[in-house]
Amino acid sequence: MAVPLVDLAARHAELAEEVEQAVLEVLRSGKYVLGETVAEFEKKVAAYAGVGDAVGVASGTDALLLALMVFRIGEGDAVITSPFTFFATAGSVARTGARPVFVDIDEETFNIDPRQVAEFLETRCDRHPSGKGAIDRETGATVRAIMPVHLFGQTADMDPLLDLAGDYGLWLIEDAAQALGAVYGGKKGPRNAGAIGEMACLSFFPTKNLGGVGDGGMILTDDPEAAERSRMLRDHGARKQYLHGEVGINSRLDALQAAALAVKLDRLDAWNQARIENADRYEILFNEADLGDRVKVPRVVRGNRHVFHQYTVRASQRDRLRAHLLDNGIGCGIYYPMPLHLQECFADLGYAAGSLPIAEKAAGEVLSLPIAPEIARNQQVEVVDRIREFYLEA
Repeated sequence: MAVPLVDLAARHAELAEEVEQAVLEVLRSGKYVLGETVAEFEKKVAAYAGVGDAVGVASGTDALLLALMVFRIGEGDAVITSPFTFFATAGSVARTGARPVFVDIDEETFNIDPRQVAEFLETRCDRHPSGKGAIDRETGATVRAIMPVHLFGQTADMDPLLDLAGDYGLWLIEDAAQALGAVYGGKKGPRNAGAIGEMACLSFFPTKNLGGVGDGGMILTDDPEAAERSRMLRDHGARKQYLHGEVGINSRLDALQAAALAVKLDRLDAWNQARIENADRYEILFNEADLGDRVKVPRVVRGNRHVFHQYTVRASQRDRLRAHLLDNGIGCGIYYPMPLHLQECFADLGYAAGSLPIAEKAAGEVLSLPIAPEIARNQQVEVVDRIREFYLEA
């Protein structure tokens, strides 16, 4: 039985008529970029996430870049982030001229480890005389922000990061591209992903839990000034047409995407719940298959709501297992095969193999299995059966 990793056509089929009608209305309106359709969608997402403002942009990557630009982070600055995530997180930092500082991850959740963030700040940095930031003694860069990633659909441990950000006068920018609908259950009570830091960034790439029919992204914030600057910077830095206070970028959300996404947002909670139920079923199936010594299933931190953008296991003989699954028609993926600190483009930052061992170990073991809302129980049984088959024959 073939089991695709993602089947976007199947997901679209259940609401095709509504999406097509919404898109057709935009086509007939002649208003294709920003406008009322985007503004209404922004309000809808802001209400869903529980923040004051949402600003639609052209991609999740642009959302990250613009958030950094809002806080005027650039040359001479540094941003602490995770080495184990999609390239856009650190790439956006580098694009501003700032320096990505990679800190190792928690072995259980794959998210940035607050203890190691604290160790970096306490042992390698001096507090900035202004009380805003920390000076890295090795590079001279001023650390001005922490950018945690809520990887695979589970939030990073935010309360310790909030404490560190407050203590050192740092901005906290959430990369929530994979986690819309997730909840952090920290010591200060449950909070929605995207409503914890000063700003948060979403992606509406088609494969996301809330995915468009093209690219798109969004900035979330409770800070009216940050929202205003985001809107200005996404439109070439113009406060009014042809009047440019700063140099911004062209990153305006298309009305066609907003129309389709607004329809899908009404289904997001149901889709996320289906992912959670599928994850629970996988755990039962793996336990029944007695694969605990070969396959380590995801850990959900108590109090968190993990929305399983990916169902990512750690597997022994990962590459051989992946080949076996693909040969048998089982979709699977490796997110991510090389941590960011070892990427060629970041060679000048001075990291080497062994610098961040937990992220490097994860990169050699992780494997993401089909977890989409529409996956059926018999398909999950097939996935686990083929995995069990591999280890019996290995």
